[in-house]
Amino acid sequence: MTELGNRLKEARLEKGLSLDDLQAVTKIQKRYLSGIEEGNYSTMPGDFYVRAFIKQYSEAVGVDPDEIFDTYKAEIPSAYQQDLPEQLSRVKSRKGLPEGSSKILGVLPKVLTWVFVIGIAAFIYFLVQHFTGNNAASNKNQDKPPTTIVKPPGEEQKDDEKDNGNNSGTDGDENKKEEEPAEPETPAQELIVAESSGRNSTYDLKNAEKFEVKVVSTGETWVSIKNGKGKSFFQGMLAVGKKDSETVDFSNEAEAVIIVGRTVDTEIYVNGQKLDYAVPATERVRQDITIRYIKGNE
Repeated sequence: MTELGNRLKEARLEKGLSLDDLQAVTKIQKRYLSGIEEGNYSTMPGDFYVRAFIKQYSEAVGVDPDEIFDTYKAEIPSAYQQDLPEQLSRVKSRKGLPEGSSKILGVLPKVLTWVFVIGIAAFIYFLVQHFTGNNAASNKNQDKPPTTIVKPPGEEQKDDEKDNGNNSGTDGDENKKEEEPAEPETPAQELIVAESSGRNSTYDLKNAEKFEVKVVSTGETWVSIKNGKGKSFFQGMLAVGKKDSETVDFSNEAEAVIIVGRTVDTEIYVNGQKLDYAVPATERVRQDITIRYIKGNE
């Protein structure tokens, strides 16, 4: 076993993951994961895949891939030699461009420049016409004398009496509104951390009329959802582009137990409220979360 393989294996064991768990999280075959730990890269498709698999392994066990590549660069194959033929082929293809294509490429910038200049000129012309029309219309409106309405002597007094009556009615409505008692506010939902130890966290859900849990994957993760008695409601992989979420109604249950295989790619919502991990997702790849539903005055 190499120093690199030993370093990654210790990180995996510290996270409490088996090779089967790591295979489910990274989607890398178990024999390749074992080859990384043993320093045996001969079974892998190529140097590029060796570097890619080491990077995924490091991220899954919470180790910085850049630090791994820098520290153990003598043990990790370089992908440069495989990339070199592709770069040489690109240089050859550029040299082999026909003369007709090069002439078109030389004329194209001039054509685009003229199109841009014509477009700017048309835009300026439109703005000038638009503002000229608006100014002419406003000048016509200013030339018209203001319209005045003359009322008979008796109607002005009636209008004043109506205004006074409307004002008094409005004051009465405002007094009635002030006298009405305010309705009691419904307490907001509470989702608080009751206890946390290692990869196990327990939350209490209070002031909630229902208990609905939604688990969403932002990448790829393995999830198990059960009630407090061990009844399974869902178990499997959630991944973006496939099945990326699962919703379970626990309103008739006292507890929900959720096991997350990769917390950095997993979000949990309780009645639409996002659950904040008691233990940061970057510290624990796998976490076991229990949510207790406390109804009424329990």
